[in-house]
Amino acid sequence: MSDPAERHLPRQAPIEAYGAGGFRFAEMSHKGSLLALPSGIWAWPPRSASEIDLASLARVFSEKAAIDIFLIGCGAEPVLLSAPLRERLRAEGISFDVMPTRAAASTYNVLLTEGRRVAAALIAVE
Repeated sequence: MSDPAERHLPRQAPIEAYGAGGFRFAEMSHKGSLLALPSGIWAWPPRSASEIDLASLARVFSEKAAIDIFLIGCGAEPVLLSAPLRERLRAEGISFDVMPTRAAASTYNVLLTEGRRVAAALIAVE
């Protein structure tokens, strides 16, 4: 069996639904958080915004050339990312916006439909 961190949908897809601790996309369901990147949709370990760190965003940094806007869905409530994380995203030239997951998933879908180069990190919500 393959490493769970390496299993992913190898293309972008709209988020069809979210809640109950997971997401639906491409007629599949996933329990837990997601990274929706140009390379596809990946399982993502953070369960809360406080767990978002440089290591958890490694895939984002590696794909930054293909991303114009990076949305961070931080759960049910808005939060402020740590200063070092905000500084690193800016230093890497990644334009980002932090918002509740429901808003991030909706915005991701709109921008994806428009053909924009969008990525999202989405914390699962109950």
